Amino acid sequence: MSVTTDLKTFARSIGFHLIGVTTPEPFEQAELDITRWLAGGHQGDMAWLNAARAHLATRPRELLPEARSLVVVGASYRTAEPEAGSGGRVARYAWGSDYHDAMKNRLRQLAAFLSQRVGRQVRSRVFVDDGPLVERDAAMRAGLGFRGKNTNLLTPIGSYVFLGALLTDVELELDQPVQKDCGTCRLCIDACPTDALDSAYHLAAERCIAYLTIEHRGPIADDLRPRIGEWVFGCDICQEVCPYNASRRDRPRGWQEFEPRAGTRLDLEALVEMDEEEFRQTFRGSPIKRAKRRGLARNAAVALGNVGRVEARPVLERAAEGDPEPLVREAAQWALTRLPCG
Repeated sequence: MSVTTDLKTFARSIGFHLIGVTTPEPFEQAELDITRWLAGGHQGDMAWLNAARAHLATRPRELLPEARSLVVVGASYRTAEPEAGSGGRVARYAWGSDYHDAMKNRLRQLAAFLSQRVGRQVRSRVFVDDGPLVERDAAMRAGLGFRGKNTNLLTPIGSYVFLGALLTDVELELDQPVQKDCGTCRLCIDACPTDALDSAYHLAAERCIAYLTIEHRGPIADDLRPRIGEWVFGCDICQEVCPYNASRRDRPRGWQEFEPRAGTRLDLEALVEMDEEEFRQTFRGSPIKRAKRRGLARNAAVALGNVGRVEARPVLERAAEGDPEPLVREAAQWALTRLPCG
């Protein structure tokens, strides 16, 4: 068998559900799209998303000059189904342990296998979301799926998929892109509560619940707060309504690392009252730590205001008067105005 066939077989044996190969040629259209998106101010507080990074992220050979192939992998993170009832909602990808470590460990195994298979130490770099590479565009060109109107990659196993890439100096056989689109479906656009999907295939991130609850560091705009509902970290609405994520028996289950650490809902009042040390201990090894304690407490206070439970008043009053973070105090004060009297 060929090196490419053996590599794909090994990738599947260590848990990757999708794998494809493309060239390390520039992603020129992606750079153009990102540049236009940045010009529209859609990056919000994400100052690290700039033209220089976009140029680097779309030029694989600037990341590894010897690159001959770009291997793209996908792993499902579909585990349990969301719990019914009340509590802070968390995007599926953050239910378990930090995916970066799990994905990178297996990608390094893939690189080691490739070195063994070709009989030399290959030069390679691995990428999982936090490096300067447009993984979604690479996945499309490698045939893993196509871009949905919600801007997510839609694959044969749905869009609850973590992506990773291995850039290598080994020449491999290439896969072809999937020629497919969403047709007339616009369920995701219609379902977005903040109108962040302002047109097909375009995300105004500054209005996206995922951005607002994770990356945004200041107060959430008053007009957007009621639309956030009970989300405290991320949002899955545009994926939940997507037909590509309909429950089917043939969907692979995510890795053990992605299984929920403590259910799929969080205690909102506990989040508001959590101090820095408790936050660090509770969310150690979790993607949720990215929001920081003040961001998560802000989000929980907003969610309590949206839920409108009068029983939350004492917690919100304590936060409004004594939380060390002005961001949290302001959110708690707003939430109190949303509670029924009595």
